[in-house]
Amino acid sequence: MKIGFHGGARQVTGSKHLLTLDNGTNILLDCGLFQGMGDQTDDFNNNFGFNPAEINVLLLSHAHIDHCGLIPKLVKEGFKGKIFCTPATMELAGILLHDSAEIQTYETDHINEKRAEKSLPLYEPLYTPDDVAEAISLFQTFEYNEWFEPVPGVKAMFSNTGHLVGASAINLIVTENGKETTITFSGDVGRYRSVLLQPPGEFPQPDYLILESTYGDKHHDLLFNHIDEFLKWIKKVCIERKGKLIIPAFSVGRTQEVLYALNQLELEKRLPENLLFFVDSPLSLKATQTIKKYTNCFNERLQEVLKIDSDPFEFKGLKYVETVDQSKQLKEYEEPCVIISASGTADAGRVRHHIQGCIEDEKNCVLLVGYCGANSLGGQLLNGVKEVDLLGAPRTVAAEIGQLKSMSAHGDVDDLTRFIEHLDPAKTKKIFLVHGEYLAQQALAAKLNLKEFKDVIIPAQREEYEL
Repeated sequence: MKIGFHGGARQVTGSKHLLTLDNGTNILLDCGLFQGMGDQTDDFNNNFGFNPAEINVLLLSHAHIDHCGLIPKLVKEGFKGKIFCTPATMELAGILLHDSAEIQTYETDHINEKRAEKSLPLYEPLYTPDDVAEAISLFQTFEYNEWFEPVPGVKAMFSNTGHLVGASAINLIVTENGKETTITFSGDVGRYRSVLLQPPGEFPQPDYLILESTYGDKHHDLLFNHIDEFLKWIKKVCIERKGKLIIPAFSVGRTQEVLYALNQLELEKRLPENLLFFVDSPLSLKATQTIKKYTNCFNERLQEVLKIDSDPFEFKGLKYVETVDQSKQLKEYEEPCVIISASGTADAGRVRHHIQGCIEDEKNCVLLVGYCGANSLGGQLLNGVKEVDLLGAPRTVAAEIGQLKSMSAHGDVDDLTRFIEHLDPAKTKKIFLVHGEYLAQQALAAKLNLKEFKDVIIPAQREEYEL
């Protein structure tokens, strides 16, 4: 059999790995949307590098859009097989994909208005809500640690990775010519000291491991208290400067961590009174309601909080903004406030409108709370650019740009090595590093070599390997 890497290869987006068996069966691991890659983004999203109609089955690690965001396009272009994942992943992916289709439709209409004025060819969205509905009809779910047979000759099992509610590693046993080969794809690995979730679980020893490497060269600050840091930013921007604090945050996972931190401030009676906190994302509301249902995924500390607070994501002053009209009104809101809006890299969604409205005023602040690729708007702001293009117009960066570096759902290098510490290096034939920038992957490869994992490979985009 062979494996091809069609996304998440020396980059942290577009997760997509194709396993082709000797009998021609094609198993796709994830089908993610590329984000924040500048001019390359459209090309990668429009060209899979394989024929979707020839894929027999799709196994999905979790619901983040860089792992599931091209599934409707896969179906649109001929995929007819089953899509397997955990129940929480199916529910969250449905919410995210419908939102993605609506955003694409809205942004395509906006772009085409300008292109029509110049008599240029019109764009088409990658997929529509109808494509999403067809894709969701193909989903089938299994719980953690439950073996099933997605195609003849292949057994699969999801194991918890602690990255997101429902997030999993995909464990495979492939039988070919009377021989068993075991493969594990880590998906995204969470933190062993997660704010919300249970730590990653163990998984069976594989012959071949596909391992994420987002923070393969970094250590999270274990002494960092993001709750205190949030309070410092709120006081500095909203109380002292009377400005707006804009927090780009992905609707699934990161927004809930931010809300939980603010809830903790209220429980500790430290949250400033008479200050409004807006979550400008209907998706965030749906995602938060869904995540609340999966309390079995919460860690022990959050289980204790639930005994005294039935809703750890709700607090005084919190307002959800749902309609487009309400979002436009919020953009014109002049009082000091906190606005939490997607996306986390500021590359799409309503947050771009809020950044556009505040970026040229030094009393305001854009606070990044997650990983941002260098080419994303968030990455550009963190790199200190003096001017950015927002919705087709240049804007001078006068607002303060802040970052909470250690607030991430991705494990750092210590978490990643701990995730695989139960494995026997002598039984691990190869480790493929994916979902990471090349320098981070090189650093992690060196670390793994020191731990006696000798054959560590960093595949490039579209590269294939025989197993």
